[in-house]
Order: sequence, then C-alpha cells, then structure tokens
Amino acid sequence: MKKLGLNTICIHVGEVKDEQFKGAVSPMYLSSSYEFLDVEIKRYPRYFNTPNQEYLSKKIAALEHTEAAMIFGSGMAAISTMFLAFLQKGDHLVVQNTLYGGTVNFIKEEFPKYGIEFTFTNGYTVNDFENSIKPNTKLIHIETPSNPLMTITDMKAIAKLGKTKGILTSMDNTFASPVNQNPIDFGIDMVMHSATKYFGGHSDICAGAVASTTEHIERIWNVGKNLGGNLSDMTVWMLERSMKTLGLRVKEQTKNAMKLAKWLNKHPKVSKVYYPGLKSHPEYKLAKSQMKGFGAMLSFELTQDLDSIKFQKQLKLIKSSMSLAGIESTVISPHLTSHALLTQEERDKVGISDQLIRFSVGIENIKDIKRDINNAIDVL
Repeated sequence: MKKLGLNTICIHVGEVKDEQFKGAVSPMYLSSSYEFLDVEIKRYPRYFNTPNQEYLSKKIAALEHTEAAMIFGSGMAAISTMFLAFLQKGDHLVVQNTLYGGTVNFIKEEFPKYGIEFTFTNGYTVNDFENSIKPNTKLIHIETPSNPLMTITDMKAIAKLGKTKGILTSMDNTFASPVNQNPIDFGIDMVMHSATKYFGGHSDICAGAVASTTEHIERIWNVGKNLGGNLSDMTVWMLERSMKTLGLRVKEQTKNAMKLAKWLNKHPKVSKVYYPGLKSHPEYKLAKSQMKGFGAMLSFELTQDLDSIKFQKQLKLIKSSMSLAGIESTVISPHLTSHALLTQEERDKVGISDQLIRFSVGIENIKDIKRDINNAIDVL
C-alpha cells in the first residue's frame, strides 16, 4: 500500500464493495446477527469484525504502514485496551511526562488497581526514558507532537532504545495524523489515534484506533472483545466516509497552522507560541526530520494583561470546544479541559499555565481567522 498515494489510500483502500448495485459508496451493514454455521468468519459487533469494521481497519493499517489495525469506540478505549493487552500485574510502564491528560488520568487511576507500575519521565529526551527503565519495564509510551505543548520526541531513538532493551514501544499519533508522520516507519511498534479527531474531522463522531503487526493486534483484540469497546457500524460508516478527505483536510489545516503560528509569533499580545514548524521551537530540526508536515495544532500564551477566558468568549468565528481537529477552528484552555484532572502543581511542572490556549486550526480563510483573533483582543 506504500506504493499508492495518500489520497488514493484514503478513498479506495478499505472500501466495502457493493457487489450488487456497484455503488461508489460503501454499503452499511447494521446487523448485529450474522450466519454462524458453515462460515469462516464468525461475525459479531463486539468482535470488531463486522464488514464495515473489518474494512475500515484495513484503511487505517494502510495509512499507518502496518499489517493490521483495530477501531474502537473512543481514543481512550483504544489506548486503555492496548495498555491492558501488554501490561499485567507486576509489569512496569515508562510514559512521557508531556502527554494527553486523559491518558495520564487513566494510568494514575486504574493501574494501581491492576498492580501495574509506572514512571513518568522527567523530560522527553531518550536519556529521560532510559533513566526511567526498570528490570520489569514492558512498554514505553510516547506522544509527539504532545498535547498541548507540542513537544517533539525522537521516535527513532525511542524505538532503538526499546529494541535494545527488549521493550515494546507505543505512540499516540493523534496530533500529527498519518498525513504528517508514520511512527511505524521509525521503528515504533504500535500506534494509536483518537479517531474522533483528524480521522473523523467533522466534529460529529467519537472513535479510536490502534495499528500494528498482525501479532500485536490479535493480542489487543483478545482483550478488546472482553472489554467491549467496539464501535457501532453507523459510526464506522461515517468514519470511513470522512477519511476519504483526510489528506485534503489535514494538508489545508497544516498550511493554515504554519501561517497562523508565524503571525502569532510576531503578535504584540502573544507572549509565546508552541508550534514545531517555527524555527524558534527547540525541537524544530528534529520535527523536520521525522514529520512530513508540522501539523495543524498549536498553542499560544496571551500576555498577562489579557484574560484568556474572556478572550475566547469574544471570538465569533473560532469556537471554544473541548475536542479538536474538525474542519472548523477551535480553541480551549488545557487547564480547564484536557489537563483539568491534574493538580495545579502537576500542570505547573509540565508548563501548562492558565494563559495557555490550545488552537486547532481549521480550513477557513486564514485572513478571517486572524481578523477574528484581533477583534477579540481589541474588545479586551
């Protein structure tokens, strides 16, 4: 599938063929009951193998350059199932300190119940990860670019560390999407997504995905069928439809994000911009070496004389939203949403201030986005 172009994969791989009427759109199979006797595949929605589930997983695997993939009811269902498939009582997880707050909370709240040990790194260099490894470490998990500070982790170095130590590696690729980077190509063993975000892209579904080798996916499936985090076929069909425009949407959003980041970086009322495409970003060269595009997510801090919440309330085009990656531009304060479950001390430690605003850049005309920001600032 690597020989096919990105947009070709998005449109044609993973289609459910309409053999009877030859329609251009995949038919939707809403049945929860399938033939059991004398069939090779015993299909059942909770087994992640209805026709729509099966074929969409092939599309995701093709996009992430893996042998297989699975889709779930949410990003958290995907990552929690992946963790529990490879970690058990007495095992140890090394996890990046700059990470999506929901993942952090899951680890802290649930792992002690299972007797699974974990260590959050002090930083996100390969030395930080190596220093956190213990004799019982079974998995290293990273996120790059990270939510919400856009830190960049060296995928190749982490993959090499894992292989040298006999430890599996996994990564959250939600912010970049397979349009902008493919962790598997750098040696990462498993990649997951909140498919609610760029895969869906229209702010109307909730889903998750994991892609890896057939062997790893079978292990994840064995846990997943017991936890029951499958996705309904109506949503699967909507997701497959949305992914046909994944390449077009994300490339346009990425282009807008670069323009906006450069503009904000010079704005007198913005004290700091976090975007890996800026040469001022500490990991700019690393990001350039492992990303095809710098993504459509950025964060920025307003100057102290402006109230970040009042600013968001004055925006007219740009919406305040907990989610991200839709075709519309959205903003949110991480300390109130993605990282609200962390203590103030924990947020301060990783650099998430009350002035920080996470920006998901949409496909609107960039001039309109800039005008909306300036108008909101002028009101304040």
